[in-house]
Amino acid sequence: MATTDLVEQQLLINGEWRAAGSGDTFSRINPYTGAPATTASAAGRQDAHAAVDAAHDAFALWSQTGPGERRAILSRASELITERQNEIAQTMIEETGATFGWGMFNCMLAAGMLREAAAQTYGMLGEVIPSDVPGKLAMAVRAPAGVVVGIAPWNAPVILSARAVAMPLAFGNTVVLKASELCPRTHGHVAAAIADAGAPAGVINFLTNQPQDAADVVEELIAHPNTRRVNFTGSTRVGRIIAELAGRHLKRTLLELGGKAPLIVLADANLERAAAATSFGAFFHQGQICMSTERVVVDRSVAEPFAQLLAARAGALRVGDPRDAETQIGPLINNAALERVIELVEDARQHGARVLAGGAADGPCYPPTVLFDVGSEMRVYREESFGPLASIIPVDGVEHAIEVANDTEYGLSAAVFSENVPQALEVAQRVQSGICHINDSTVHDEPQMPFGGVKDSGWGRFGGRAALEEFTELRWVTIQESERHYPI
Repeated sequence: MATTDLVEQQLLINGEWRAAGSGDTFSRINPYTGAPATTASAAGRQDAHAAVDAAHDAFALWSQTGPGERRAILSRASELITERQNEIAQTMIEETGATFGWGMFNCMLAAGMLREAAAQTYGMLGEVIPSDVPGKLAMAVRAPAGVVVGIAPWNAPVILSARAVAMPLAFGNTVVLKASELCPRTHGHVAAAIADAGAPAGVINFLTNQPQDAADVVEELIAHPNTRRVNFTGSTRVGRIIAELAGRHLKRTLLELGGKAPLIVLADANLERAAAATSFGAFFHQGQICMSTERVVVDRSVAEPFAQLLAARAGALRVGDPRDAETQIGPLINNAALERVIELVEDARQHGARVLAGGAADGPCYPPTVLFDVGSEMRVYREESFGPLASIIPVDGVEHAIEVANDTEYGLSAAVFSENVPQALEVAQRVQSGICHINDSTVHDEPQMPFGGVKDSGWGRFGGRAALEEFTELRWVTIQESERHYPI
């Protein structure tokens, strides 16, 4: 769909694509060209309430649907994402400034997440627990929780919107997906794929809202008496708000929040491999990934040669128009993000950091930037940049490396590079993160893996069988098979 012929992205409530109850809409601008990218329905509280009502009404039948039927629908949704990947990637380019390659990768991984969810429909296993009461069969069984609200971000929009709903649906829950205000049409593709795959009316519902209404819409979704689970991927600041609101209403949450991923390079590391992994982890999608490599903790004995390798890689990356298939680094999501990166680099420079590559904005883009000799007095040492910045922090030995790696409020992803794998594994076990990769990038995900963080990066785990704990209730059910004597 050309942006000159915009079609309104509507809401999906109880199987019907429709406008918001108020009739209001809002617009999204292409972050690279400034041209209109999307017009979308602006949901309000009444629309949010109606979406949860629809999901609740659909739950009774969907929760009793056989695993084979749920599996077939999720498998078909995966196929539709793949069939529509060119259109979806183009939408991502228009709404978020993503490169075409990032859009296609999003579709590939999202399709995999839907396939993994399809495989898990038969995975709601329980157990028989021995009882001390004669003749009693006691079981622990899994049951779907009910209505699940999924709130997805803009940065990996196809992946993270699919992740927000795939496993809940596999386990027999119904869902309401609230789109990001920055990519409503991209998120709409995921909802449409599931609906078009045959999900009954009300099983998946979809909301878009303008930014100023986000707080009201989210509050209505969480406060609704029939909401049972909330999963949110986004900033730690907003995650705190959602956790507080959910706590007030006694709603269980799964939160995947900010990150400040360290990549540790020990003295015996293969520097070429470490530089390649750092370049990918720090600069892919302009560093706008929760797992992005933000702090490169390097043994001082190899810091200079490593820095030169990384700077050479950074300088070779092609920056520019995301519509060009050769572009590797596109624009940041908006001017506020660009200004934040500019401020962080300038603050680091003023406090003594050396800029080895990049270091100045190029229109709406910021080229891959390598900062050397970053210290704790600099903002970039602690603040999540969400930009294409690699901050090199020289350290003296393994213990110092672990200390610096853990010197953050965040704890999502991490990596350790060393030719001594047993030593690297010992270091990895001491790094405070939900995810740690040895001799690989901090940016890595697979549908079947338990994905999530610790500390201020959130709690709970998406992915594979770990999601069973998040999106089902564990129930104790007994059968008294013989007559029982009661004391009164």
